[in-house]
Amino acid sequence: MSMAAELDSAAGALLTVWDGARERTANRISTAQLRAVMLVERQDGINLRRLATGLDMLLSSASRLCDRLVAAGMLEREPGRADRREISLHLTAEARRLLAELREDRRQHLAAILGDMAPEARQALLRGLREFDEAARARVVRSVSSLVPQPEQPHAEKLPETRGGIDLGADQPSRGWPAGEASVVRTA
Repeated sequence: MSMAAELDSAAGALLTVWDGARERTANRISTAQLRAVMLVERQDGINLRRLATGLDMLLSSASRLCDRLVAAGMLEREPGRADRREISLHLTAEARRLLAELREDRRQHLAAILGDMAPEARQALLRGLREFDEAARARVVRSVSSLVPQPEQPHAEKLPETRGGIDLGADQPSRGWPAGEASVVRTA
């Protein structure tokens, strides 16, 4: 069995914990709404166009999603500081409470499972997941940056080369997000 297939199989329990916590919030907020709330959390003051791009949805769909989140008391709209016609989005206290509850629920379930593992195995898991996260972030930055035309820069930093989907520069630090900042595809 390939390493990717083994990881896919082994990650099932982790995804079950994630999905369980998310499902326990489903009576208050949909998965699409949760993704939007999380993106606004990471980019407080984001405008509607950037939100739509970050969620990979049409501007009109993102606008309707925001309407529902405002009505649910999860988001607030505020006129932009630079351009009063542009709206910036901010989380409400209720949205912050929901995210905190979701994360606490998930952490409690993870702690119970981790308690059944040997200390060395926990450390190896954490080390491996950190490296996986860095490699995944670098891949997302490369794929997004290839879609956006960039002006020529004489001293631009060269991204690691890949061969067969494997980053040949894996020992280099990740690019694009500060340490600990979640990507859009990550849920809560």
